[in-house]
Amino acid sequence: MSEQLTAGVVGGSGFTGGELLRLLDGHPNFDVGQATSRSYERKTVGHVHPNLRHLDLRFTSPEDLESVDVLFTATPHGVSMEHIDAFQDAADTVVDLSADFRLSEAAQYDEWYDGHVCPEYLEQSEYALPELNRENLPGADLIAAGGCNATATILGLKPLFDAGILSGDEQVVVDVKVGSSEGGAGASKASSHAERSGIVRPYAPTGHRHEAEIEEYLGLSVSFTVHAVDMVRGAAATCHVFPDGPVSKGDMWKAFRGSYGDEPFMRTVAGGGGVYRYPEPKSVAGTNFGEVGFEIDPGNRRLVVFSAIDNMMKGSAGQAVHAANIALGLEETAGLDFTGFHPIGSP
Repeated sequence: MSEQLTAGVVGGSGFTGGELLRLLDGHPNFDVGQATSRSYERKTVGHVHPNLRHLDLRFTSPEDLESVDVLFTATPHGVSMEHIDAFQDAADTVVDLSADFRLSEAAQYDEWYDGHVCPEYLEQSEYALPELNRENLPGADLIAAGGCNATATILGLKPLFDAGILSGDEQVVVDVKVGSSEGGAGASKASSHAERSGIVRPYAPTGHRHEAEIEEYLGLSVSFTVHAVDMVRGAAATCHVFPDGPVSKGDMWKAFRGSYGDEPFMRTVAGGGGVYRYPEPKSVAGTNFGEVGFEIDPGNRRLVVFSAIDNMMKGSAGQAVHAANIALGLEETAGLDFTGFHPIGSP
């Protein structure tokens, strides 16, 4: 489609806000009219995001929203729910990258977050991940991008549910390793180079909030642990699955091909030749691709499922643009065709 639409980004000075601006700048159907930031009001976008120095755009106050067709909101948790009325007044379609509208019931926010101030919007919202929720995205006017750790885990496990290998009653242990960009652009002692460099740090051994998304969208309760590791971009999930009955390699290939054979941004990498025999964040850095793979451990009646994404792309900004494309009837791959680099240094 050649239709041109206007877009705005609230929270454009953060890491994912910058990724949104990068994607929208190269998108054939979007013209970026506004990017907001309280901290950098009146500064150029390139002042914060050096890769975007070519943009003739300055940050404005989020209190002065312009009318646009699509508004992407890359705000900390709790902000979008406070301002959703203003966001919807400014745009026909709102795509939120925070956790504020990912779950469907207020009770879930009471359990996993700090409650919700406008639960009436939760039923209206659609989960952004197209591989999971594509059929409900066309025409959606409030879209919630998934959490990056949940996205990596869901993408890895979904084919096993689609194929009937898992029913939801099995034991599943998930270990996720994530890069420093997941913590956002705000400085903290834990994210300083001296403290972060060289680590493999369990920062959420139990009780991570993204468990709520996995439970809701897969119907599965997982034993979930997240480690911070020494990379910038990426989330890699290793899922240990103990099915009730025997599962062959043929069953697994059939499951993954059945779920993702027609998906434009999913690749199955399972023990082939070469150096990159299984999914790795380095292989998808800067892209909207997700990689999934598996191995079978028959002696322990265990399946090991791997998945890798760029947490700021497939796990956030890329997922948001992908969902917006579908919601608005655009070519779903528009603006997302970057295939990444090889070789490349630390993601």
